[in-house]
Amino acid sequence: MPVPVKITFGEMRASGVREKRASCYHAAGLEKGRVMFGWFKSKSRERRKKVRSDRKHLEERTRRFLKSYLEADEMRKPQFYRAVEDISKKCQPTAGLAQSDQDDVRIAEAASQAAMQMVLDRIGRLEKEDRVGNFVTDACATVAVAYHRAAGAYLGDEGMEKLGTAAVHLLTMATSYMNAQE
Repeated sequence: MPVPVKITFGEMRASGVREKRASCYHAAGLEKGRVMFGWFKSKSRERRKKVRSDRKHLEERTRRFLKSYLEADEMRKPQFYRAVEDISKKCQPTAGLAQSDQDDVRIAEAASQAAMQMVLDRIGRLEKEDRVGNFVTDACATVAVAYHRAAGAYLGDEGMEKLGTAAVHLLTMATSYMNAQE
C-alpha cells in the first residue's frame, strides 16, 4: 500500500502545483491521470452496454420497419408517419423545455428509454401473426433508435449510427408530414 506523503504549505508553494498533484495521487494510491481515464472508461462501457441492448431488442425491428417504409407505396406511407409521430409524442418527458445541449441529451435519452420500455412491454404479449401489433412494436423500436442516435449513444458503432440516422430521418419526415396535416 502506498505511503501518504506529508508536505508542508511552504514546500507546496516552493515545489509548485505539479508536485502537489502528484503527492495527492500518490496518497490516494492512484497513478497520475488514472482517475480521469477511469471516467472515460465508465462512459464508454455504459455506451457499449446500450448498443448491445439496442442490437438485441431494437435493431431487427427497426430494420424491418424502415424496409417496410421504403417498400410502401405513397398511400401507405402516412400510416408510418402517424405511427412514428404518435409514439414519439407518447415518449416525450413531461418536464419543461430544454435549456441547454445537456438537457437535449437527457430528453433524447429519456424518450429513447420510454420507447424501449414500450417495445419490451409489447414483445411479451405479441404473437407472430399479429401484423398490427408487430407494426406498432417496430415503430416503437424505430423511435427508440432515433432518440438514442440523437443522444449520441451510437458514437463509435458505424452500423448502429447509420441505422439511427435513417430512423432520425424518418422521424423528421413524420413530424413534418403531421405538422403539415394540422
